[in-house]
Amino acid sequence: MYKIGIGMLCLILFIVFGMTVVSGQDSNLEMCVPMGSILIKSIAEAGKSNKDKVKFPHSVHFKAASCTRCHHKWEGNGKIQNCKTSNCHDAVKVSKKSNKYLSYDKDSIKYFKYAYHKQCIGCHKDIKKKNKAIEASQKTIDKQLQNAGPTGCVGCHPAQ
Repeated sequence: MYKIGIGMLCLILFIVFGMTVVSGQDSNLEMCVPMGSILIKSIAEAGKSNKDKVKFPHSVHFKAASCTRCHHKWEGNGKIQNCKTSNCHDAVKVSKKSNKYLSYDKDSIKYFKYAYHKQCIGCHKDIKKKNKAIEASQKTIDKQLQNAGPTGCVGCHPAQ
């Protein structure tokens, strides 16, 4: 009876892990995800001011959102393109100044700086708003509130 139990356990483990190996072989998707921080530079890379470069903690954002939140043209397969090289937000100059902060039309959002600001600051402000609503509700929660991240200039562009 003991040998039958061990045999059944081995068979079940073989089926479970064997299916995982086989299903993993069928996928042609190869992903290379940058870990740590990414240095985001302006397209012109002029280096005229300290605000040209941002040290973006890419791996910290894995838990915060899905990949397609930022890489909105990525369909879940193939190479993920950089915003500035994907013919998406590659404008070096703004076509039209916006009247309202973080509110851009379809042409001005092509300016990489506006796209980053709208995506990053907009998301951080949304998280802050959600955290304030949770705090105001005074409900007991079983996990820590999500870190909202910076919304001011110096938070992303520290003086050098």
